[in-house]
Amino acid sequence: MFEVRNIAFSYGSHTVLRDVSFVVSPGETVSIVGDNGAGKTTLLRVLATLMTPERGTVRVNGQDAFSRPLAYRSQLGYMQENPALYEDMTVKSFLRYRAQLKGEPAKRIRRRVSEAVDICRLGECIDSRIRALSLGLKKRVALADAMLLRPRVMLLDDLLAGLDFRMREAAERIVSTVAAFSSVIVTGHEIPDLAKWSTRILILRDGVIADSISSAGLDGSEFAARVDRALRGGAK
Repeated sequence: MFEVRNIAFSYGSHTVLRDVSFVVSPGETVSIVGDNGAGKTTLLRVLATLMTPERGTVRVNGQDAFSRPLAYRSQLGYMQENPALYEDMTVKSFLRYRAQLKGEPAKRIRRRVSEAVDICRLGECIDSRIRALSLGLKKRVALADAMLLRPRVMLLDDLLAGLDFRMREAAERIVSTVAAFSSVIVTGHEIPDLAKWSTRILILRDGVIADSISSAGLDGSEFAARVDRALRGGAK
């Protein structure tokens, strides 16, 4: 269980997050949407312990993020909005290096890398240098990095930004696979795409979660329409 309770964060006198609370169960894929500047990236950076909130708690299965950050981070996979990749490395060497940095035992690294490459469909470019890849493939490499150790929680910031239709479909397949072993939290603006594979969509507005909309009983287009209405402040 991933629990976020009463998170508040400000940049100086500018309050971004006032009182953010939500819970994500194992196997759920929850998307967070909101206007530009609503604080989606800031929220994920707080959840990744890259920023310290003024107040609030974040826990994975009871493990507190801010009192024991190393233990918490070991259960976390995080892909930032603009992933930092070592572009002179090949995909294979980068993922092996990242697995080593994350403390994976040497005897398991090959299996972890192979699994991530298979899920993210990177086999054809595994020996290519990262700088030669398209934006979509670079995002797949970043996804593979985030999921290398099968984390309990995946935080994916603006996953679909800049991707064409084909690459968005590929991202959908990858996230659906990852949700089998992780709670997945995604931010973005692409509501019709997010509605295809999210179990819930949360709307971040005025520093709080203003709405939580479930996909239960709805097809993708109905779900997207309901989220769009709520995002614009209309009736659910």
